[in-house]
Amino acid sequence: MSAGLRSARTARGWSQERLVREIEQYARRNVTDVASTASLRVYVSEWENGKRTLSDRYAGILRKLLGVTDAELRGAVLAPVAASVDGYDELLSRIDAAGSVGESMVQAFNAQTELLRTMDRQRGAAGLVDQMTGHLAALEDALNFAVLPSARRPVALALAGASTLAAWQAIDSGAVERAWRHYELAKRAARDAEAPMYLAHAMAEQAYVLCEAGRPALGVDLVRDARRTVGQSGSARLRAWLHAAEAEMCAYAGMPDDSRRALDAALATIPAGPEDRDPDMLSIFLNGTHLARWQGNVLAMLGDSDAVTSLYGALEDMDPSFVRARAGLHTDLAHAHLTRAEYDDAHTHLRQARLLAGRTGSVRQRRRVDMLSARL
Repeated sequence: MSAGLRSARTARGWSQERLVREIEQYARRNVTDVASTASLRVYVSEWENGKRTLSDRYAGILRKLLGVTDAELRGAVLAPVAASVDGYDELLSRIDAAGSVGESMVQAFNAQTELLRTMDRQRGAAGLVDQMTGHLAALEDALNFAVLPSARRPVALALAGASTLAAWQAIDSGAVERAWRHYELAKRAARDAEAPMYLAHAMAEQAYVLCEAGRPALGVDLVRDARRTVGQSGSARLRAWLHAAEAEMCAYAGMPDDSRRALDAALATIPAGPEDRDPDMLSIFLNGTHLARWQGNVLAMLGDSDAVTSLYGALEDMDPSFVRARAGLHTDLAHAHLTRAEYDDAHTHLRQARLLAGRTGSVRQRRRVDMLSARL
């Protein structure tokens, strides 16, 4: 318990006092009772020191505030469920239930994923951890007990899309091991669904875990393997996305020439027009505006002064509902201004980025802001 709560709190840069204030603010927003301020201070200290058992009610509040699962919060290890000796009736019951998952149920699963995606980009991932955990569990259960390929494929495809979303939310919340496991689940589901586009997307996003862990060169290899996996059979929007991801990984890995080549390939491949959703790959949001922001991010990492032009163009055209992406864009602008030694402008954008990262609870963006702030 102590390690789980303490690590989740410190990942957000919160003191124990800040956590107490967040609990009180949550209680006011949700019209629920919590202990007094003085008592909460004692509770937080004792929870972290292992001297007080965390109740389910407070665990529910902390999961939403910190964006962690119950097992991560409590530091628990889930024990495998023992199978009964004579469990055939229960097994057949679950197989029958999975077999009854028809097109309408799969549509409902996908609609739930889309709702969680919308909430995530506007409000951040931290408050969605319980909903996402339950959603993945329902999809996994449906897939585990589906027998025939005709029943498995649509559920597996829905699980692949939901798992990559859950994985990216975990990266944003600083839960890198959870992110890795979700990407492994997404890859298995994509293979089960015989969907190379979903497999390539999961592989390329998983490269970001390697990059965050300090292995960008390995991330480059994984993205390139993802591109080979889908080849020219993938949609133009997905191929542009993969090129852009490769450009970013190469920039992190100190491969500027490779990065620029991949960026040029992305710009040459992206379909024209404002549409950003791929009908064959709903997990992808990419159009010229999004790619301009991505280009600016990569150029900023390469120390190119032209990054500012791309980033301000993206800022002007960005959909305001992409709150977390906007935090990243302000961070990118701060980076670009720092490269040009324009410190006042950098400070302005860092202040806005910090505000938006706090609003969405993004640990990943807050870390970027902190690293850039140290250079001012």
